[in-house]
Amino acid sequence: MTTYILGGGCFWCLDAVYRQLRGVTDVVSGYAGGDEHYPNYYTVASGQTGHAEVVSITFDEAIIPADVILDLFFILHNPTTPNQQGADTGPQYRSIMLATDDQQSAAFTAAKRRAQQHWDDPIVTEITSLTAFYPAEDEHQDYFSKWPASGYCSIVIAPKIVKARKAYAKWFKGAA
Repeated sequence: MTTYILGGGCFWCLDAVYRQLRGVTDVVSGYAGGDEHYPNYYTVASGQTGHAEVVSITFDEAIIPADVILDLFFILHNPTTPNQQGADTGPQYRSIMLATDDQQSAAFTAAKRRAQQHWDDPIVTEITSLTAFYPAEDEHQDYFSKWPASGYCSIVIAPKIVKARKAYAKWFKGAA
């Protein structure tokens, strides 16, 4: 199993898509990339902890290639906008990839290079070493399946799922 820690705006968005992929065995919303020990949603939302909203994605490379996980990441959010995804603004919404070793760092760098061809503006995704991952509170786990009719889910998350399904249909659970 391989685990990547990725942040691209609100963690609910990435969580909702990655949970639907074949070969993904676990997705945990959380916080990483900052200095505060044991942050929570409110301290991270203040923008003062240095943490970003991220997801920990564990997957089986025998079922889904790592490049699919990474390439999908770069279409699920706009990696060219520093500290902003749509109406979500602040450093907690920055585009970030947190590597656990040199191999992951190299894979992240290669994915960032591949993705640049799809964007006119430079990709600003931060690639850094993971020092700690803190799981988010229970109410933030699998948020989309709990509240699919909420405004944020309907307006922001659902279109991302549609976009991801269109681009990576064969990797979604239930696909032929």
